Order: sequence, then structure tokens, then C-alpha cells
Amino acid sequence: MARSANPYTAEIGAEIRKLVRAPEFILPTLVLPVVFYVMFAVLIAGSNQNAPYLLATFGVFAVMGPALFGFGAGVAQERERGWLKLKRAVPAPAAAYIIAKTAATVLMAAAALMLVYAAAALLAGVALDRSAWALLLGAHVLAALPFVFAGLTIGFVFGSNAAIAVANLVFLALAVLGGLWIPIMVFPEFMQEIAWFTPSFHLAEIALAASGAPGDRPVGLHLAVVAAMTGGLAVLATLAWLRRR
Repeated sequence: MARSANPYTAEIGAEIRKLVRAPEFILPTLVLPVVFYVMFAVLIAGSNQNAPYLLATFGVFAVMGPALFGFGAGVAQERERGWLKLKRAVPAPAAAYIIAKTAATVLMAAAALMLVYAAAALLAGVALDRSAWALLLGAHVLAALPFVFAGLTIGFVFGSNAAIAVANLVFLALAVLGGLWIPIMVFPEFMQEIAWFTPSFHLAEIALAASGAPGDRPVGLHLAVVAAMTGGLAVLATLAWLRRR
């Protein structure tokens, strides 16, 4: 049992060491969400519901970065360097590569979330009970899944330079149009309709429900839409991977 787990643990350890040696990736991924949260929820504080609301939406923003850039730019660069072909020649399960990247992504996302949660509790005075914190953390960590598939698709379709540009474009578009920085109710009507076609909007609504934020939210509908979008992105990622094999 221990022997069969070794390729996975070795691959996960290699991915984490690779991240630690890339401060140009770690620093923006960890720092940007908490800096934006402090700016919007602490320095420009509005009503007393502003900070708890933004905690839920910025949590989704915090997990998007590691998933889109870790998979999108990372896979594209390793594919162009021939690293993926080399991986097929070594006696390790093919799934170890994806599992290791997913584990490293979840680790980075969790670290970014902890910084946002600490800022919310210590600087913005957000107070949730333990069950709400646990539910919110679960919703945020699972929110990484559709962005992992989106990042994989970008990494298999585009070259390394283009993948970084596309990942940035997708990252900013999903943050703005999904209402992660500013609630969509202040948007023009056509932008509010566009938000329903983004996974970030539905994930933010699920996180808001998990944190007990006020408002009437059809959580079942949002979960169903996210499940459908995640399935569609998984199919796209699989097709992109098969095309590159």
C-alpha cells in the first residue's frame, strides 16, 4: 500500500517544491486577494454587511488564481518544454501528474483563503460561528474545481506565452462579471444577465449562503448550474488533453 502511494506523494512533494522556488507565482497568488479584500472591505468600508459579503466573494477570488495560473500557465510551459512527454516515459501513474498539481493548487488556495479569513476576522471584525466558518471553507475549497478544469484546457490549448495572457483575461473577466469585487446588483441589467453565465457568480452565491449572508438565494439552482459548468469544463479539458497526446 505504501509502495503504491509513493509516486503520488513524490509527485506532490515535487510540485510543492516547484511552487516554493517560484516566488513570482506565489506572492501575487497569496497577496493579491487579501490586499484587495482589505482595500474593499476595511479601507472603503460601507454598511456593516459589506465585510461579511466580501469575505464570501473574495474567497472565490482567492481560489481562482492558483487554479487558473497553476494549471493554465504551468501546464503550457511544461508541455512546451517536453516535460509531459518525458512523464509518459517514466514508470509512474499518469494520474499522479494531475493529482499532484491539484493538491498543490488546493494548498495554495487554502493559504490564500487563510490570509483573507484572518483579515476578515481581525481587521474587518467579521464574526461567524464555527459551523459557518467550516461550511464557508468547504464551499471555497470546492470552488477551485471548475477553475482547475478551465486552467487545464488553457494549458493544453495555448502556448506558454498565450496561456498566461488568456489565463489573465479569464481571471479578470470572471472576477468582474461574476460580481466578486462589486455586487452584480449595481451593474447594468445586461451585465447582471451575463453574470449568470459565469461560474464565479454561482460559486459566490453558494459561498454567501454558506456564510449565512442575508438574502434569498436559490442554492439548489446555483449548485446545479455549477455542477453542469464543471462537467462541461471537464469534458473540454479531456478533449484538449486527448488532442495533445
